[in-house]
Amino acid sequence: MPSVNFYFQVHQPYRLKKYRIFDIGQDHNYFEGKINADWDNQKIFRKVAEKSYLPTNKLLLELLNQHPEFKISFSFSGIFLEQAQDYYPEVLESFKDLVKTGRAEVLAETYYHSLAFLYSRREFEYQVKKHTALVKKIFKVTPKVFRNTELIYNNDLAVAIEKLGYKGIITEGVDRILDWRSPNFVYRPKGTQKIGLLLKNYQLSDDIAFRFGNQGWQEHPLSSEKFASWVNDINGNGNLVNLFMDYETFGEHQWEDTGIFEFMRHLPAKVLANPDNNFVTPSEAVEKYSAVSELDIPEFVSWADSERDLSAWRSNQMQWDAFAKIYDMEEKVLATKEDQLIEDWRRMQTSDHFYYMCTKYFNDGDVHKYFSPYQSPYEAFIYYMNVLQDLKLRVGA
Repeated sequence: MPSVNFYFQVHQPYRLKKYRIFDIGQDHNYFEGKINADWDNQKIFRKVAEKSYLPTNKLLLELLNQHPEFKISFSFSGIFLEQAQDYYPEVLESFKDLVKTGRAEVLAETYYHSLAFLYSRREFEYQVKKHTALVKKIFKVTPKVFRNTELIYNNDLAVAIEKLGYKGIITEGVDRILDWRSPNFVYRPKGTQKIGLLLKNYQLSDDIAFRFGNQGWQEHPLSSEKFASWVNDINGNGNLVNLFMDYETFGEHQWEDTGIFEFMRHLPAKVLANPDNNFVTPSEAVEKYSAVSELDIPEFVSWADSERDLSAWRSNQMQWDAFAKIYDMEEKVLATKEDQLIEDWRRMQTSDHFYYMCTKYFNDGDVHKYFSPYQSPYEAFIYYMNVLQDLKLRVGA
């Protein structure tokens, strides 16, 4: 009986505007203004909302009403929710309508979509608690399962999350870690007592998120019937099919003319046509299925790039320098007790800033270029370091 567990990451960063060296000491507004010749943060958010968030939310609400067995889950970054409130309140209301059904679970994460766990446990816990407080305020629910930024994970993170009271945690089903094991079961993280570990089935997830519109793919076009048959094939070889992906898969990464919305419209019915199948939320998955074994993941893994490690954010000297400088400022920034300064410092921790600095080539490099609003990784680095210089001046003042 495979249970389908749909999880969507919903995140938009505050991208840095064109912050020149001449702005240092003069302009403390780092995020409002032109990022490039065509876009600012508000325009980007509204564009994605109209292509992806609003039509997908409308579709999913119809499906939840049509199929009482259908269930989904979301992980919203805190800064996404802020932008939804400020730039497009209708988007936030449509997500609230989904959560009100009781079959759209909201997960916990870091408020600023940061890599704080790698650099400051104090900052990490602050961001997790701040995120949970915002989720409670907006959606009137308390997250039970944690999902770290970009599914970054290791044993130590699982231990820390269990101590914070969560009963489940999500990460990537990395082949080199799993070896002969399957991602289609619940595992127990090494060093923990009760928390359940859910692993993304990246093959089936990426069939939707990345390969769906690729006309050169041997399985193109992918129908809901075909995908449901792949889910059926897991029957007897696993308990779960964890389908984790960016929410912008629908309408933004896979445009409407690929057929992605029609695929999703028919998928729940095709999956449920097999009486052995059902849908679960992440918290239901860790309650329903016992861990089959302990899983030891001492090194950090993620869902990014072909390596599925930290190299998307820490593979060159620019990225290492930027990380070192932003977290070296922690004590002095917090000591100022200036709310706006501290907020700006925390927004500068968002993982996307470092992702844009990546200098990889080939397929991974193309993906980084697709997401970056800057002309080059070096431009992203220059703007970032200019802002850090201004932050230092503010701290000194």
